[in-house]
Amino acid sequence: MLRVERRPPVPPELETAARSLAEGEPVLIFDAADREGETDLVFLSERASPELVHLARREAGGLICTAISDELRHRLDLPFLSDLLALGVREFPGLAGLSEAPRYDRRSAFGITVNHRSNFTGVPDNDRATTIRTVGEIAAAAPHLSDADLRERFRAEFVSPGHVPLLYAAPGLTAERKGHTELAVSLARMAGLSESVTVTEMLGDSGGARAPEAARRWADAHGWPFLEGRTIADAWRRWSSA
Repeated sequence: MLRVERRPPVPPELETAARSLAEGEPVLIFDAADREGETDLVFLSERASPELVHLARREAGGLICTAISDELRHRLDLPFLSDLLALGVREFPGLAGLSEAPRYDRRSAFGITVNHRSNFTGVPDNDRATTIRTVGEIAAAAPHLSDADLRERFRAEFVSPGHVPLLYAAPGLTAERKGHTELAVSLARMAGLSESVTVTEMLGDSGGARAPEAARRWADAHGWPFLEGRTIADAWRRWSSA
């Protein structure tokens, strides 16, 4: 399944994680203690189901966001949220100064928010699953569509604003930024999967980030892979430079 021809082999744990994603099961990814220090629950967007959305909101608890590659963002001609805020300052001066980099990184990955056109409110598990799954299906179809057809399909499927925030991976993936967005999209690319993944932060009972040891125990209890960000970043560096 992994796209490893003429590429260095990836670690066995990435092979296992790739199979889980392809089969519609989640993977847990811890970024780094010196970054967010958070574990995200991750699943392949095109495999989204109401059950996976329910799992993400009940067992993880953070914001459920759908990430796409930088290449797909450019082909769809989608802006970052920070770009929209900057453009709106002249008309709405109250926006001035709001667009700043997060404390843990040099920029935010947030883009627009979307709902599928078939949604009513867009909030229920089945609504969000439809939205997320359709983003994934568009990502899977992207290599076979022209830019014009890709943008037309996106406009035909979605409205904005909505209840699914989009995240855009950095152009160089983990070579440029080591957020969950880049880590998860890197994993999907190395696996030859469609380049849209959905992520949500795992919170603990205290309301803060779930400790990585607790997240690992939870993953082990369910039989789901737990990956360190550095494992993905190291594999991506070797894979992308081959």
